[in-house]
Amino acid sequence: MSSPADAVLPAELAPAAATLFRDRLDLAAAYAELLATDGVIRGLIGPREAPRIWDRHLLNCAAVAERIPEGASVIDVGSGAGLPGVVLAIARPDLEVTLVEPLARRTSFLVETVQRLGLARTVRVFRGRADEAAASGTGLGPLSADVVTARAVAPLDRLAGWCLPLATPGGRLLALKGSSAADEIAEHAAAVARLGGGEPELHHCGVGVIDPPTTVVEVVRERVVRPPAAKKAPKRSRGGRKRSG
Repeated sequence: MSSPADAVLPAELAPAAATLFRDRLDLAAAYAELLATDGVIRGLIGPREAPRIWDRHLLNCAAVAERIPEGASVIDVGSGAGLPGVVLAIARPDLEVTLVEPLARRTSFLVETVQRLGLARTVRVFRGRADEAAASGTGLGPLSADVVTARAVAPLDRLAGWCLPLATPGGRLLALKGSSAADEIAEHAAAVARLGGGEPELHHCGVGVIDPPTTVVEVVRERVVRPPAAKKAPKRSRGGRKRSG
């Protein structure tokens, strides 16, 4: 069973954590404890992940903040337990963050976490899929942001299809990726272009602060691409047969 002890900041990671979270380190520690306890109990974090919350999750996500402009709006797609959205909101109080997550048990955890950490002024939670968030008629209206983040959600082509419509024109997708990031770029660059994205760029965040640094694929939304209009069904005669042209 996981316990708050699993969330204690390891001494060797303390300098990196202090660099990335500065005067909000205590808030990051409170979030780490929530992940190691409620997050594990509610199935949002695996029990084996609890002892690695700082290096594998919090520091890995916080390093991405260097790619986000001051005062930007951020949408975190498939936020899950709040990675990286909640982490970015802690590390960067200048950001306005929207957490997009379709599953009820996850959104319940996110709402409680935002309240318990005192982040309600800068963080809101939207329950739904990315395409629903981008559509008009949501309770919050169609959502858009300067930066859209996603971590361990989907391959780059599908991710671009979900996330680029949420980015403002000229805004960007920041996809946290693993060792296969360069292969994904090579495989999906053409699909990203068809979706209105620019050439995907590979970045390493937190160099000299965390080891290994965080791998991020960045895609700028260069064009607004409208989804193809649905084809109308052929009209039928009163007898039920299709009318000829």
